[in-house]
Amino acid sequence: MIILGIDPGLATVGFGVISSEKGKVKPIDYGVILTPKDARFPDRLKMIEDSLIKLIAKYKPDEIALEELFFNNNAKTAINVAQARGVTLLTCVKYTEKLFEYTPLQIKQALTGYGRADKHQIQSMVTTLLGLKSIPRPDDAADALAVALTHSNTSRFSSGFGIR
Repeated sequence: MIILGIDPGLATVGFGVISSEKGKVKPIDYGVILTPKDARFPDRLKMIEDSLIKLIAKYKPDEIALEELFFNNNAKTAINVAQARGVTLLTCVKYTEKLFEYTPLQIKQALTGYGRADKHQIQSMVTTLLGLKSIPRPDDAADALAVALTHSNTSRFSSGFGIR
């Protein structure tokens, strides 16, 4: 099974593609979609959509998993990121009915067994579980791989996490 993990955002969208077969996971690709700050907001949303369509066409994921958003106190940023996440969800649901969401707490628990694990602990587990030589960079790509791994580790239970 090919899983596309996504860490949604506006300026940076992380993605991680893994193969998961019978409990064995392998990295396929990871990286980020970047949108320039000086571009018009609607154009940035279109860049995200276009890039996701290309990723989905290239890797043909069987399932897609996204991290649910965690917001800080900046309302304007939260609204813009939420709109970008909406574009991400809509784009993904056009290409698969197997779309799943995980909270940061679920991701931390799935990878480390501890819901308050820090970013470095998550990145270390991603590196170990995927047999990588170094921590994936940038952080958004590592986060997206963590989402994909979480889905791989919990997919037999994932009917409760799907988007309906």
